Amino acid sequence: MSTHPQPSLTGRRVLIVEDEYFLADDLGRALTQLGAEVLGPVATREEAFDLLSTGERIDLAVLDINLQGESVFPVADTLIEQGVPFLFATGYNQAAIPAQYQQVLRWEKPFAPEALAQALSIIMRYR
Repeated sequence: MSTHPQPSLTGRRVLIVEDEYFLADDLGRALTQLGAEVLGPVATREEAFDLLSTGERIDLAVLDINLQGESVFPVADTLIEQGVPFLFATGYNQAAIPAQYQQVLRWEKPFAPEALAQALSIIMRYR
């Protein structure tokens, strides 16, 4: 039996920006199991900006780098401006990520949604 406490995202609102339906769905379920309220998932930059423009509170975000051929970096910039921590969930290696985002935590696909959800819990602790 593990002595480490189960990570929790209880009461946290997590935005998912992911264009792969099944991956977004799996991630949403894993986050919900950790107590998060999932926003989205949204599959395009336009949908992400629409959600960000509502003024709704967002505590964390998971961003796929490539959304139907468009980069998610403008969304990342908006999250940075708003002080929202996020991570990239991507199949791209570190070399493909622009220099200004090198410090952003990156999870390579394929990944276990539960492990990614736990990483978000850790990011939240350092916010």
